[in-house]
Amino acid sequence: MEILSVPHRHTLSRLLVLFGHTLQMEADDKSTFSEHRQYLFSLAYRMTGSAADAEDLLQETYLRWRQASHDDIRTPRAFLTTVISRLAINHLESARVRREQYVGSWLPEPVVTTATNDPAELSESLTMAFLVLLESLTPLERAVFLLHEVFDYSHAEIGDIVGQSEEASRQSLRRAKQAVERRRPRFEPQPRAARQLTEEFARAMTTGDVAALMNLLHEEIVAYSDGGGRVRAAMNPIFGRDRVARFLAGIAQKSGQGLNRQLEEINAQPGVLGFRNGEAQTALVLDIEQDQIRTVYIVVNPEKLQHLPKERTA
Repeated sequence: MEILSVPHRHTLSRLLVLFGHTLQMEADDKSTFSEHRQYLFSLAYRMTGSAADAEDLLQETYLRWRQASHDDIRTPRAFLTTVISRLAINHLESARVRREQYVGSWLPEPVVTTATNDPAELSESLTMAFLVLLESLTPLERAVFLLHEVFDYSHAEIGDIVGQSEEASRQSLRRAKQAVERRRPRFEPQPRAARQLTEEFARAMTTGDVAALMNLLHEEIVAYSDGGGRVRAAMNPIFGRDRVARFLAGIAQKSGQGLNRQLEEINAQPGVLGFRNGEAQTALVLDIEQDQIRTVYIVVNPEKLQHLPKERTA
């Protein structure tokens, strides 16, 4: 029988020290990544318009962070920003064809927001209208625009992040800003008025009251509905107060009993979540202009509702 050799106690001690050092490095890496996680999610979500895709990009960024040589990392934030930005650009390049073939209106995945869970100061860049607007940009333009306008990076820093010259970064930003300014909506409701209007909207949706809905809607309102081909939804946008009111009332009637509605801030906007058996079934997000609802975004695609919280219980 072969007798296995036993390491000398000094050798064993050195191995234990190395093992402990490795564990400490892994813990430090995880701690450093955790410190930047919310910021990285904030950037990835704005890049993709999808909470699920942002989480996938975070996982891939963490793997590359763990595999990177410490000699190659100037600062953790710069390294992580570069990795997740380039991953997001690549992701959008491959996703462009899928979104062109999307069934019906494509809307971003709704996320519940608060004043403390997003590190970027510009809440406008989280709104449904703004994220839809960003879809008109190329992936590179979108990255440059967000990094400069939302996260306050210089063109020299952006050039390093996306792999282009400082002048090319300036040109990308110029094109992006021109595209954004041409289409940018101008809705800035007062929080108190928006809250009251959203409460009245939720009540009217609960009862399916067409007259009450019409009193809340702007004459030129537009409703967008995203079912992704998985749930019945309007294939095209719906225009006008009367048509939108009747469409919303129809949704309320078809929802039937058992759908509980709760007011939430969704994508930094007034919103209403509909729950059945504790799970989110619908998300309605409102653009409010003065004292009327100017746009309604309705997300019923179940794949886009998975990241929403469970129903609050009293």
